[in-house]
Amino acid sequence: MEYDAITQRATEDFSRARGRAILSQLQHFLNTDRDRLLSFGDVKDILKPKNEVYMGNKTVPIKLVVGSEGRYHDFTKFFLPKREHMRSRWQRVDEAHHRDIILPPILLYEIGGVYFVRDGNHRVSVAKTQGVEFIDAEVISLSTEINIEPSMNTDELRDALISYEKIIFYEKTDFGGLTGYTELDFSSPGRYDVIYNHILVHKYFLNEKMEDELPFNDALVSWYKNVYNPVITIIKEQWLLVNFPGRTEADLYVWIIKHWDFLKKKYGKYSLSKAADDFTKRYGQEKGKNIRLLSEFFGRIFKSGGRKV
Repeated sequence: MEYDAITQRATEDFSRARGRAILSQLQHFLNTDRDRLLSFGDVKDILKPKNEVYMGNKTVPIKLVVGSEGRYHDFTKFFLPKREHMRSRWQRVDEAHHRDIILPPILLYEIGGVYFVRDGNHRVSVAKTQGVEFIDAEVISLSTEINIEPSMNTDELRDALISYEKIIFYEKTDFGGLTGYTELDFSSPGRYDVIYNHILVHKYFLNEKMEDELPFNDALVSWYKNVYNPVITIIKEQWLLVNFPGRTEADLYVWIIKHWDFLKKKYGKYSLSKAADDFTKRYGQEKGKNIRLLSEFFGRIFKSGGRKV
């Protein structure tokens, strides 16, 4: 009799969990990222941790388990089951919970203060559904300087990394103090290292013409005035940014410089302005041209005080 009651209870528990998962998917169908469980592989690709440390067995707050290594497609962001075929295994784990059967520790990765399941996804799902606060786990920790909030999705995590990289770059180079420019922003991680290398290359070519070693700060200011600013001026004058929605002027600078280098190697002498135009024609969105024309049209109207020009 007790067996039947617990089995029935586990059946009902799974049905409720599936119902909540379906409701969550419906609520977030216009923004599925808000309902998507974090993939450990995606997080590793973004943060690129440098080493792993075995931490042994720990008692982990269940609210800090935010993702999975291999089963992130099978659960919602809150570890609710998304597949009906998961019922049998999920219910067995739930029955063990109701019978107070102690199961082996789950296997977790820790990174940025949160945890990702290596093995034990169903146990985490049941624990979260039943309101369990802590779970026993065997943990491997991966190093990163970024603190991950449990509510973060991959886009927010990427933005946090970019913000951290900007802080480090500005502190390392005193970029803001030397140039007064605070808007060197990117839409993807890793770009500040590219900028730093551009400055070093610029410094190298300047040093070739000098007897004494040029200080890094002087090279940075020279690069900003004589390399970066001319590209940004072209981007603004040609309204190039509207052809690349979601990107920044600094993004375009990196791409245009790389494309310019490619064109010079292929054709010899090649102007920066033509390189920027060629890059936009090859990779920009066509609708950006219409936005630019409209902006120029309205700009002429405003300058003329509303009179036709």
